[in-house]
Amino acid sequence: MGRYFGTDGIRGKANEGLTASRAFEVGRYLGYYYSKQGRGKIIIGKDTRLSSDMLENALAAGIASEGCDAYLAGYCPTPMICYLTVHEDFSVGAMISASHNPYYDNGIKVFSKEGIKLQGEVEALIEDYIDGKETIAFAIGDKIGRVIPYPAGIDHYIDYICRTFPTDLSGMRIAMDCANGSSTYTAEKVLTRLGASCTVMNNQPDGTNINNNCGSTHPDAFCAFMKKGDYDLGLTFDGDADRQIPVRPDGALVDGDFVLYICGKYYRDKGMLKGNTVVTTVMANLGFWKAMEREGIHVEKTDVGDKYVYDCMLKNGYIVGGEQSGHIIFSEYETTGDGLVTALALLKIMRETGRSIRELCEGLKIYPQLLVNVQVSDKNRVMEDPDVKAAIEEANQSLNGNGRILVRPSGTEPLLRVMAEAETDQICEQVCGRVAETIRSKYGI
Repeated sequence: MGRYFGTDGIRGKANEGLTASRAFEVGRYLGYYYSKQGRGKIIIGKDTRLSSDMLENALAAGIASEGCDAYLAGYCPTPMICYLTVHEDFSVGAMISASHNPYYDNGIKVFSKEGIKLQGEVEALIEDYIDGKETIAFAIGDKIGRVIPYPAGIDHYIDYICRTFPTDLSGMRIAMDCANGSSTYTAEKVLTRLGASCTVMNNQPDGTNINNNCGSTHPDAFCAFMKKGDYDLGLTFDGDADRQIPVRPDGALVDGDFVLYICGKYYRDKGMLKGNTVVTTVMANLGFWKAMEREGIHVEKTDVGDKYVYDCMLKNGYIVGGEQSGHIIFSEYETTGDGLVTALALLKIMRETGRSIRELCEGLKIYPQLLVNVQVSDKNRVMEDPDVKAAIEEANQSLNGNGRILVRPSGTEPLLRVMAEAETDQICEQVCGRVAETIRSKYGI
């Protein structure tokens, strides 16, 4: 990770860690860098948090001040910006979002023409400029760029999704929780166009209610709602709609492990699973590994982060991969996770096989899992501490192959994430508690 860019762009509390001035600086350097070969075009999207308008205006002003045109797509999903950057005449794309974080956080993700998060070289140049290591001059005269509304972008994206998944959903009843975020502007439009009957909640964003006790990060109320209804499938999106966790009619979550299990088997049976492999991260449940081994499907493991999943997929030609958190990538269609595409992929499988989502989940037994976040003073130093290493090793030995303990630093917050997986909740609590306490006693804040 860089000095300002983490695994998911620049993140911070609005007007504290991430100010309008910082957004202007990022915009200036993007405008400068992409105007070297003439007047570039940069597409900007945003999610619904209160500070997104402020940061959008600052970013666009910076871009225009250095000779590129800034196109404003408005409120939209992150994957829409990836799609437009790749398929339309844009040099680069930027999304203003902090994904599943609370409304007072925000971030800037930048996507290359290939639809992937900006690579380290350009990130480093932006960071050097922010730190005053490079000086650039403002564009003047007719070289100054423009700021142009681009509401047509969302229609282009919706048309693409419907062309890519032309599944007839007539007769299907779908409920969805839009997290008061980006999916508010796309999900219902797509599903109703394909014939589904939709019930939608948490689709009234007010700037402060994004991810607030709703969506994929807080699905309890929606899961209870599903039990009382008569729906074929429930969908819970996160704030910028790049991830989505389906919910069964009985209220059970169908997390990324289940989605990869279902899609992996489906593509294998169709003879489409490249390399007979799906890609996941070290956070995947032990039950997933065992189920895929039983099915004879190879699993490639990466570090946590969709960036690493996609890098592995791109390098090896794999077609499906993702994270337990619901961030699933179908490389045939897009370069990043898209909650709406995940939903349509599952609905297509349900239609083609004639099986319910509950039936498709059969065969995957999930081991109990516990995740504890420990706030620390120095998350990188913790990982090299001999006492912490010893505590992790002791915990893994005590599990004797019937579980595991995993400790990793957060990519966006001053946290250590301690995850335990075992045969019972009690064992998870014991091993996770011992390791977390070792970390907390030396580095806790």
